[in-house]
Amino acid sequence: MAGPVRGSVRALFAALLAPLLVALLVAPASGRGGRGHGDWDADLLLPPLPPREDAARVARFVTHICDWGALATVSTQEAVRGWPFADVLSLSDGPPGAGSGVPYFYLSPMQQLVGNLQENPYATLTMSLAQTNFCRKHGFDPQSPLCAHIILAGTVTKVNETERDTAQQSLFIRHPEMKDWPASHQWFFAKLNITNIWVLDYFGGPKIVTPEAYYNVT
Repeated sequence: MAGPVRGSVRALFAALLAPLLVALLVAPASGRGGRGHGDWDADLLLPPLPPREDAARVARFVTHICDWGALATVSTQEAVRGWPFADVLSLSDGPPGAGSGVPYFYLSPMQQLVGNLQENPYATLTMSLAQTNFCRKHGFDPQSPLCAHIILAGTVTKVNETERDTAQQSLFIRHPEMKDWPASHQWFFAKLNITNIWVLDYFGGPKIVTPEAYYNVT
């Protein structure tokens, strides 16, 4: 009887441990970059890159996958007035799997770039798949065009009351800690009104995508 009993015990333990192991493997990693909010995990469940010849779809893909980007504005700081001024911003174009293509931000007047935008709303946003495991997995250097990245130019404006709920849902589901940022910083929701799009995902220079084509794909 000892053999069957030990076998049954091992089978029981396996049955109990299997769900736990699966959960550990596929659950989003809350300690990795602050992402513990039901989004796909950047190391495990990244959707496949769209065909590179479909530049508009690649642009939408990068916008939706990325949680942050570098926003360049024209500086109003006396030491570098009129110079390019870039900063990293958390962003979101919508809940996972339901992106709108519109990059939303949560900004404060205390940020230097917000002062820049108040004087000159024109800005350029860069997002790269280097922030996911895509480029590392394929051995692509972040500067390589094969490590897909996009550049979006336009104006940054505060969202109106009609769009406020959309912006809040889009950002808070991807960046839940934003809910606890101090109210004294006078946070507000803003968006990039896109006028120009460049896609760098292969050799031969950037591909130009119109906003119309960009918004017409999903």
